Amino acid sequence: MPWRARRSREQPLEPAGDDTLFEKSITEGQSVKATLTVLGSGTSMGVPTLGCDCAVCHSSDPHDRRTRPSIMLEYAGKVVLIDTSPDFYIQAIREKITRVDAVLYTHTHADHILGIDDLRPLSYAHKPKRLPLYARPDAAAFLRRMFSYIFDADYKYGGLPHLELRPIDGPVELFGAQFEPVRLIHGEAEIYGFRFGSAAYLTDHSEIPEASFHQLEGLDILFLDALRHKPHPTHSTVENSLRIIERVKAKRGFFTHICHDLPHEATNATLPKHVRLAYDGLKLEFDI
Repeated sequence: MPWRARRSREQPLEPAGDDTLFEKSITEGQSVKATLTVLGSGTSMGVPTLGCDCAVCHSSDPHDRRTRPSIMLEYAGKVVLIDTSPDFYIQAIREKITRVDAVLYTHTHADHILGIDDLRPLSYAHKPKRLPLYARPDAAAFLRRMFSYIFDADYKYGGLPHLELRPIDGPVELFGAQFEPVRLIHGEAEIYGFRFGSAAYLTDHSEIPEASFHQLEGLDILFLDALRHKPHPTHSTVENSLRIIERVKAKRGFFTHICHDLPHEATNATLPKHVRLAYDGLKLEFDI
């Protein structure tokens, strides 16, 4: 089965070990295993959607319960997040997250950033340093304004997250692995997806610029926005994302940012065998 998990949620992370040896193995082109966990696979309103009486919102299938979109990457004893959704607290409890070493942000919409304050207890392990957050320069400036009580306040009583904003001006090296920003169009906004090793995570896109396609060659895993079948001005459809997977020839494709129009099992039955809807808690092993 191509979607098998590497470890159960009950198994703890291995100690970080020697980062120098890890970085040396990447430099020498050796394969390093990583685990990708889908923290959330839902749209901005989540599924079930409040006040909705549709069949998916009342489904008994746990795969149809979708929190807001985010992923976690584990490698060499390190934990890297892409986005912190409003549901990060419950996602972290579910996945037993006890450490975070860095966070990458795709863009600044509420469903991708509002969990930032829940990083607070996990950031204390970085003292006297701060937990690094990486974002496009415009997104970093927005986060600084939005969460000014974190980044600009002089609050002497403690209780604030210990975070540091770092604007992205190119590929980001994190613990020996390279995260390459991929330009995407999200409605009228330009945002980032990320390529890391043999995987890429592209959420919230209505269009992938032609210049970005070369970054999607040779992928084992490709995550794409696939909100629903009906066209949307700021998101991709199932049909459009299927065309993208066919074009780049990714070995495994997963759709995320899914709304309540798509029942999990019924939709999967219509997809090619190498393409599936993502779901909360999905774990995948790949080379980083």
